Amino acid sequence: MSKQFDVVVIGAGPGGYIAAIRAAQLGFNTACIDEWKTQDGKPAPGGTCTNVGCIPSKALLQSSENYEEAAKHFGDHGISMKDLAIDIGKMVARKDAVVKQNNDGILYLFKKNKVTFFHGRGSFAKATEAGYEIQVGDETVVGKHVIVATGSNPRALPGVPFDEEKILSNDGALRIPSAPKKLVLIGSGVIGLEMGSVWRRVGSEVTVLEALPTFLGAVDEQIAKEAQKAFTKQGLKIELGVKVGEIKTAGQGVSVAYTTAKGEQQVLQADRVIVSIGRVPNTNGLKPEAVGLKLDERGAIVVDAECRTNLPNVWAVGDVVRGPMLAHKAEEEGVAVAERIAGQHGHVNFNTIPWVIYTSPEIAWVGRTEQQLKADGVQYKAGTFPFLANGRARALGDTTGMVKFLADARTDEILGVHIVGPMASELISEAVVAMEFKASAEDIARICHAHPSLSEATKEAALAVDKRTLNF
Repeated sequence: MSKQFDVVVIGAGPGGYIAAIRAAQLGFNTACIDEWKTQDGKPAPGGTCTNVGCIPSKALLQSSENYEEAAKHFGDHGISMKDLAIDIGKMVARKDAVVKQNNDGILYLFKKNKVTFFHGRGSFAKATEAGYEIQVGDETVVGKHVIVATGSNPRALPGVPFDEEKILSNDGALRIPSAPKKLVLIGSGVIGLEMGSVWRRVGSEVTVLEALPTFLGAVDEQIAKEAQKAFTKQGLKIELGVKVGEIKTAGQGVSVAYTTAKGEQQVLQADRVIVSIGRVPNTNGLKPEAVGLKLDERGAIVVDAECRTNLPNVWAVGDVVRGPMLAHKAEEEGVAVAERIAGQHGHVNFNTIPWVIYTSPEIAWVGRTEQQLKADGVQYKAGTFPFLANGRARALGDTTGMVKFLADARTDEILGVHIVGPMASELISEAVVAMEFKASAEDIARICHAHPSLSEATKEAALAVDKRTLNF
């Protein structure tokens, strides 16, 4: 006999588990289905983000950053290091422990909020008068409403499948047992840059091969150039405008043939290759055809502005639909859909979704870039402030980068804020709040910021829009 629920969520990544919790909070009898499992077969909710994405990558980034600080910068503080060494196995084990804590935390939240969890792959079976039948292993559940939150998968190079030994996706990149002597990143995407940073810090020689002629094309051009300069100084080799050719695995290594921007033929020998050329929506095993759920040419589920699909009472959120593939975007959509099911007016503002790249220096931004404003013919004013002139950054010993404000030339409304530098991921939140409330650059310039703090660079950049910085 089928188990009946008001809301069934397929997928327990950031969009799915948050949608399930919010639906349960709103009084719905809710189930969440997810097949992710640990090596010993136990449930591991959290999706790509928790298991092979945001969380484990940040754990490794922190470990490798600590090591580099000890190796290169502790001496500046009068701290002597003798016989410094890194245990990669222990570093990876710590990452695994952090992931498990997050998996267990989600299972606890399901229990606390009375969400019924089913471990297995959820597939549409058929539509009925009571809703939609979803098959999970040998069980069938029926949901009056269904929220699809099945996430995305890494995009492979044509004809070069991931083996997760030498040709790595984000999954394999997080499980490298020892620092490869030579590592090649194909694509300068977020995942590749973050993982490349980890392995460079612990001894790998890292080369980035990017097909586009510009570095980090989605980032404000001035900020991207500052980041590229910092990464190059650290030892990342970045080649732009390349065309990757044949990739061969042989013996213990991999050879990557490519053509440079100048048309020169090159072959790189590496121990491992990380492919970071984007992600594709995941509908594997969902069986959308069983109920007539519409997909687009990319394989994404077609939804309207409120995440409704072409089927009544079927919704979709996160990476499996249009929009940026970001965990926090998925969470916001999950909450909004649960509230819409309850007759409320859930809201997601795509214009104020922050973006972060957790390299060192960190890169974060919200709103439009300078190149986008120019392309749209928007009259704007810009203001920048370098961390080199910030007292807290000097005390930290990390003065790389800047904060940049873009404001409407007529109204002074903030149109975009872009940061490269220490703790950019935390600093960007002030800009998000300001933009959500339609603040002007002058509003930020007039707010008292604690001294000494990195946030003072935000205030000073806002002052710079009116050409009246106080400390530079």
